Amino acid sequence: MKVSNNRLILIILSILCFVMIGVTTLRDEWLSPLRTAVGYLLMPVQSGVNRVGRSLYNSIRDHEELKSALQDKRELQEQVDQLIMENTRLQADRFELDRLRRLYELNREYGQYRMTGARVIAKDTGGWFHIFRIDKGAADGIRVDMNVLAGGGLVGIVTDVGANYATIRSIIDDVSRVSAMEIKSGDTCIVSGDLQLYSEGQLRISDITDTAEIYEGDKIVTSTVSSKYLPGILIGYVKELKTDPARLTRSGTLIPAADFGTLQEVLVVMELKSEMTEHPEPVPPAEGVAETVPAPGETVTQETEGLSEERTEAEESRAESAGSGNGPAEGQAEETPAAEETESVVIVERGT
Repeated sequence: MKVSNNRLILIILSILCFVMIGVTTLRDEWLSPLRTAVGYLLMPVQSGVNRVGRSLYNSIRDHEELKSALQDKRELQEQVDQLIMENTRLQADRFELDRLRRLYELNREYGQYRMTGARVIAKDTGGWFHIFRIDKGAADGIRVDMNVLAGGGLVGIVTDVGANYATIRSIIDDVSRVSAMEIKSGDTCIVSGDLQLYSEGQLRISDITDTAEIYEGDKIVTSTVSSKYLPGILIGYVKELKTDPARLTRSGTLIPAADFGTLQEVLVVMELKSEMTEHPEPVPPAEGVAETVPAPGETVTQETEGLSEERTEAEESRAESAGSGNGPAEGQAEETPAAEETESVVIVERGT
């Protein structure tokens, strides 16, 4: 039964094909209305199919382009991030190089002192470096009361030392007092920290006598009479002065040479003011005194040239008297001239 149905369908299709072949052999005039009708029927369908296909194609293409664009964006963003980091590092290196150059110039300016560089690793609360810590300590030769410089002038003094760190109290701190002087006239004054001026990054200058030649804009340096600060180090510049109520002294404000808001590297002077005052220049020996160098812990007695000759003649005289039998009686103490008893000597002791 199924086989006969299949044969029937095959026969029908074959007849239809022959009919179509016959139709195509007819003239175009006869097929024109048929083609027009088919066109009216198929054109909307074909247009819709084309729009759908084009839309699908555009969507797929846009999706691929979007994926490619996102990948390119990620790669470009990574490059931008790397360039930003590199640029930031180069800027930091440039700023650090500028700071180190200024420190180098500062080191050359105060070439009479031996210095070492250090980095600031911590500071007290607040926006100003009134108390801070550096990354060098006793292991590097840092000691208490060593002077600290940066930014063109004096910063402060070492107050505490550990094995690998040191604490600095800057001159802007309210307990700091520095004996100072005007660089040209040498007139003395006192530079100190002040809580009211602290927020402005300025210092207090006071104890200026009414006759002192210190005026606005003058350069102020550490004085030679300071007990802890080495002489001749720039502190800052006088901003303004006014006469005190007693009219015997003047006081005012001073702009420091160092910037206490951006300290990052400093120079530590490896010499102490106390050592400079405890070991003055050696005094040359008096004329006629033979100079000897004592051994450590030894006391040396030096005689004058004339006394040595006098003693030699006295010894020869006693020797001749003993040879002629005119010496002192047995058991009798020998008398020596008074000139021989009083010796002029110079004692040189090694200081501790």
